[in-house]
Formats: sequence, structure tokens, C-alpha cells
Amino acid sequence: MSFLSDDLLARIHARAPDYDRNNAFFSDDLVELTGAGYLAALVPAEFGGAGLSLCDVVHEQARLARAAPATALAIGMHLIWTAVAKTLHERGDGSLDFVLRDAAAGELFAFAISEAGNDLVLFASSTEAAPLPGGGYAFTGTKVFTSLSPAWTRLGTFGLDATSADAPKLVHAVITRDSPGITVHDDWNTLGMRATQSRTTTLDGATAEAWRVYRRLDPGPSADPLILAIFTNFEILIAAVYAGIGDRALELAVQATTRVSRSTGAAKSQDPLMRMKIARAAMAQDAVWPRLEALADDVDNRVDHGDQWFRKAAGLKLAATQSARIVVDEAISVAGGASFAADSELSRLYRDVLAGGFHPSTADSAHQAVATALLGPIAK
Repeated sequence: MSFLSDDLLARIHARAPDYDRNNAFFSDDLVELTGAGYLAALVPAEFGGAGLSLCDVVHEQARLARAAPATALAIGMHLIWTAVAKTLHERGDGSLDFVLRDAAAGELFAFAISEAGNDLVLFASSTEAAPLPGGGYAFTGTKVFTSLSPAWTRLGTFGLDATSADAPKLVHAVITRDSPGITVHDDWNTLGMRATQSRTTTLDGATAEAWRVYRRLDPGPSADPLILAIFTNFEILIAAVYAGIGDRALELAVQATTRVSRSTGAAKSQDPLMRMKIARAAMAQDAVWPRLEALADDVDNRVDHGDQWFRKAAGLKLAATQSARIVVDEAISVAGGASFAADSELSRLYRDVLAGGFHPSTADSAHQAVATALLGPIAK
């Protein structure tokens, strides 16, 4: 049984064009998704949530992305935090149990991880994390691509402590929206995924209380369970969004073949060239879902892939985003000139799907991760 109702998804689908056209945040969608209990979908029942599995939510995210990709991508950032907390909790690590409790209470979590020019992502930070008396930290720096900017209430972030006796350490913590020193810039005006409103966030001494500081790690690659949990859940849930885009694009392509050709008098579905394009799109899409479900199941079932997790997760995300682009391209080719109109759904999907190349892992870093897993690091 689906968690999100068809009626809810239909309303979200109807609002998507206006959010995109007006470069507006998906406020009404968020109200309805919150009311449906979706913020706590992954939260275990013992914490007051719905207790869905990661594989369950992968399917819900794909359904949501078919209706409104930007809404799915943005709410997915919150779901990633709950997935990380759930993953750690199920493996005996309660350091992020407070995230599960907060999500069940209606708090909305956002990512403040990405920094301009920082291609090391979780392994380095240009943000300063200054220790405070009592164990808290004050963060100063600029974070980019902070989805849910108009509405988040909890901000997962990290920065570099360069002053403590055991420095340097990368400090991971959660900041609440009411902390002084947070500026959310109104600077989101992009080609696609516009309703996410993933604005730049400046931290100027924004503080995290000691009990919300959950890791201090050495810079560089880390085998800490937190890093693995963030990476795997991020890649899987991002892949689910693009799998949903591919599903919808294929559906629209099939619908477009009902048009009748003036030259032949037959439906486009009878044109061998159109049939080849549909088949090519379908085969690209069909290759994604078994891989996506299998890796989500592995997280749910606590399968230990050791150092191959990064290879598997990065490869999945890249395959899902690249396949979605193939499907959208083929769908536009089948639909023809009508899809070039700015108000065409395929036109919006074409713009939205381009964002897939910018989420970590990029194509370059994914190939490096896979090569390193198979061949070891490059000799220095």
C-alpha cells in the first residue's frame, strides 16, 4: 500500500508548473506532506514515526518525483537526515536519535554541507568551527545549495575546528533556525529544480549546543559509520528522485505516440522509429529500478559491503541520473515540437533532470570511487 495518496500527488502535480514558473517555494506541498506524516516516514515507530523502510521510501520518493521533481528533491534532503539517523540507530549508534525525535515532532531538517570550490565535500571544510565553553560550537562560513531554505527549522552542518588541542577536527552538528548569525540569501534563480529554493546560507558565529554536536572527525577520507550512512542514504534517495523523473518521462513519451501522422494516417505508435525510441528509453529506465531496490534493501537488511559501499552507491546515483536524461531526451524526441514550449511538462523535466549532474557524486568523482574500489588508490 502506498503511503502518499494518489489524490495528494495529483494536487502536487497540478501545482508544480506554477512553482516552476514563479520560481517559488513549494509551500502548499510542504503543508500537505507534513500533514500526511511524510516528514516522519522513515522514523521508527518507537520514536513516533511511520516506521517505513528505506526501500518503501525510495518508491514513495519516485512517485512524488513523477508528480513534482523539485518537491521530491527538496523534501528528500530532510528524509536523508532521518535515514542517516535511522541507519545509525539500527546499528546501535544513538548519536542522532534526537533527529528522529525532532522529525516526529514536525521539525524540518536541511543540509548545509556544500561549499563553493570544496570538491572534497565531507572530507574537508572551509567553514570555521570554533569551540565554545561547555562543548558547543560556533560556525562561520558560507554554505551553498541549502534546499528547503524558506522553511527548514534544523540545519545539519559541519566545519573545521583548527584551535582545539586535538585539532584539526571536522565537527558535525545541528543548528536551530533561531540561532543568531544565520543569513539565508534570496539568490535562487536557476534553470531547473526551482521550487527547491536551495539558497546560499551564511553562518556568522551560528551556534550548536553541545548535545547537538554528534561527531568530531579527522579531515580526509573516513570509515566512520556517520560518513558511510550519509553517503549511502544520500545517493540512494537522490537516485530515487531521478528514477521517478525517468518514469514520468517514459509515461509522457508513450502518451505522445497516440498522435496521428498526417503523412501516413497512422498513430505514431505504429512508426518503427518512434517504437525504437520508446524501447530505448524503457530499457534505460528498466536497468535502474532493480539496482535501486537492491541497494536500498541492503541498507534495510544491514548487509555489509565493506569498502565497496562507496562504489555501489556512487555508481547507482550516476546510473539513475544519466538514465533519466536519456529517457527525457528520447521522450522529447517522440513528443516533437510541442515539448519545446516553456509550459510543457517535458520542457520542465528536461530542465529539472539536468540538476542530476551536480549532486555528489559527480560523474568524475563516481568513476574515481569505482576505480579506487577495484584498483586501489593511485600510487604517490
